[in-house]
Amino acid sequence: MPSPSDLSSSYDSCASHHSCDSYATAVAALRAAGCVFAEDEARLILDAARTPDELAAMVDRRATGAPLELVVGWAEFAGLHITVAPGVFVPRRRTEFLVEQALTQVPDASVVVDLCCGSGAVGAALAAALGPVELHAADIDPAAVRCARRNLAAYGGQVHAGDLFAALPTRLHGRVGILAANVPYVPTGEVGLLPAEARDHEPLVALDGGADGLDVLRRVTAEAPRWLAPGGCLLVETSERQSAAAVGAFTRAGLRARLAVCEERYANVVVGVMA
Repeated sequence: MPSPSDLSSSYDSCASHHSCDSYATAVAALRAAGCVFAEDEARLILDAARTPDELAAMVDRRATGAPLELVVGWAEFAGLHITVAPGVFVPRRRTEFLVEQALTQVPDASVVVDLCCGSGAVGAALAAALGPVELHAADIDPAAVRCARRNLAAYGGQVHAGDLFAALPTRLHGRVGILAANVPYVPTGEVGLLPAEARDHEPLVALDGGADGLDVLRRVTAEAPRWLAPGGCLLVETSERQSAAAVGAFTRAGLRARLAVCEERYANVVVGVMA
């Protein structure tokens, strides 16, 4: 969810194109629905709504459980406004740690791939930090591909539709400096335990990682070495309890692996470097 301190527009008074009564009504509806940051969320929704009818519909969507990012149409990620749309995985703030680790490991990368790209947030953040790069992204979900194309157009990114590496042009073999793969890693049996915002509003393909949550991770790590340049790195987010098995998969693929942890953001990222 957008952070009030990071995302709220400056509101010394009510939103310029809506009345104070509209703001008060929105706050009351959101507060009644249990939204902890009702005031801040109301400001964001008022800022995004173009008509009173749209405002009412957006407040209703949020009050009935839709993620705030999908209601207003964007998420904040690494200082960027990332467009999101219904049916697309909302980028998590903890994933900024993966971006930071990538930039630390290969600060001069010239070829970047965002695999399982969703909205393309990771690719956009990397391109924004690195400057001009050859940027590719891929996802199996058509809605994600459409969304990523909007977010990566400003960086000249090419977004491919397809299953993992099969979507990428073969000319990238042995050339990739940063391969970021924000794979699904929720075990199938635990998807139903996710918060309703994820479970009911985000695509299953972006959440379900198979029986132990590592099916897609293992597929990515097995094939990654043929795509990485010497010194290039693969980065995958995982959970704390899966981290040892994830590191093992990286090692078996021939990558020099390390686990990076940010306790503040509950982020666990496995970094694998190509010798």
